Amino acid sequence: MHGTKIIVLRMKELIYTAIFAGVGIILLLLIVYLFVGKGRSEGKQDTADANERYQAGIYTKDITLGESTASLEVALDTDHIKSVKIVPLDESITTMYPLMEPAVKSVSNQLAAGVAPEEVELTKESKYTQQIIVDAVEEILEEQGAANQTVK
Repeated sequence: MHGTKIIVLRMKELIYTAIFAGVGIILLLLIVYLFVGKGRSEGKQDTADANERYQAGIYTKDITLGESTASLEVALDTDHIKSVKIVPLDESITTMYPLMEPAVKSVSNQLAAGVAPEEVELTKESKYTQQIIVDAVEEILEEQGAANQTVK
């Protein structure tokens, strides 16, 4: 009978070992599945992002000009910036800042032509005004998750 007990104890150990080995294999497979599944879904997201640089729509950002506040409106298409304008362009803003309208038009034309916001050429006459506009456009693009991406 003594021999039977030894066999039973060894059988228990074998059962425990088999159970722990099975749990270990299941955990290993689960970990592999999680990492491989995550890599595949990120790859699919990258290809979708490659086709669409921006989320199309019209976005606004308030900019402060002295004591006045103006609303900058940026129209984005999926692959480029369509236009930039100040809405509504108040008479008080045009009176106090006469270079605002030409500065917005200059920046808008360059961005619509495909120039990246960080590469916009600023004129001597309205360098600071244009820089405020470019900074606001960059903030809008960052909010849309399009930071560090170049424009076609």
